[in-house]
Amino acid sequence: MKTLKNPFLGKGLPEQSELAEGSVSQDIAGAESLFRKCPRADETPLRALPDLASQLAIGSLSLKDERQRMGLGSFKALGAAYAIAKLADQRVQDGLAPSHASALNSMTFVCASAGNHGMSLAAGAPLFGARAAVFVAETVPEAFEARLKARGADVVRAGATYEDSMAEAQRRAEAEGWTLLPDSTWPGMTGPGHDVMEGYLVMAAEIARQIKTPPTHVFLQAGVGGLAAACAIGARLTWGKDVTIVVVEPENAPALLASIEAGKPVTAPGPVSNMGRLDCKEPSHLALKYLAREADLFVTVSDDEAAETVKWLGENDIATTPSGSAGITAVRHAAGQASTLGLGPETRVLCYLSEGPEDV
Repeated sequence: MKTLKNPFLGKGLPEQSELAEGSVSQDIAGAESLFRKCPRADETPLRALPDLASQLAIGSLSLKDERQRMGLGSFKALGAAYAIAKLADQRVQDGLAPSHASALNSMTFVCASAGNHGMSLAAGAPLFGARAAVFVAETVPEAFEARLKARGADVVRAGATYEDSMAEAQRRAEAEGWTLLPDSTWPGMTGPGHDVMEGYLVMAAEIARQIKTPPTHVFLQAGVGGLAAACAIGARLTWGKDVTIVVVEPENAPALLASIEAGKPVTAPGPVSNMGRLDCKEPSHLALKYLAREADLFVTVSDDEAAETVKWLGENDIATTPSGSAGITAVRHAAGQASTLGLGPETRVLCYLSEGPEDV
């Protein structure tokens, strides 16, 4: 496991770091207010797991369980669907549409996805009269493709990597007049990804109410970085500087860690990872901007370590994937060791179980 102490903590990346313009929303109350208008806006549970904490030789382990979020299987239900709902609500407020149900008639939203972002898009678009098209790489499991189609989305296989499918989604959106709704941000494309990240703030609002004792450490798995940035915002606003924020990536796709090392956004090429939803080689610029200022540490975990953690969690009746348990993987392979992560019998750890098993 590679560990990098963030040299930009409290400062952020240098001004000449080639980041996209824009800022990360910190309007947690506003995000939750919009989310609560949804008929399926139930909270997901925060689980206390003392037996697993004991096995990990830490003081406590709290697990935000996103596997049943709005019936879509992952935290991503808060992303694209939220961004679409925000646009529909704005059109109704501006008098451009008579109702939310028809606010986005004739529109087609398109994205690239390894599954979960696409599920949120597929579920959210028809609620407001729109269509969904999801571009996926060749490595995305067939189970995810089937789930997308069951939601009514058009699914297109494009390229060997997430980046390939994103390039094709962007090309088709421009050619067809579709609305591109990525879960990432880059120069010239920050608004939609910003709104997706804003939806993830709902998790932070729920945790602030649910948790009884503040954590000492928060472990946040990252692909392009949207979940990590939103949940880091919540951690800092709720617990300030007293909490240690650790960002966890696959060692085959360390987009954020490599960008921190370089002092600017970079591509981190590598082989395909079994952490498919985290297998993103380029960071979201807005996520990187915030995490460079607020994350204490960036670490990577291996595919084998992630697979071992899935098996271990399964033995403890917690079904998930290597992607969903990446944060716990970092805790598991650092706990009890002399480490810059500072884990020990007094530490209180918060992790996110970000998705359920792929075949559900």
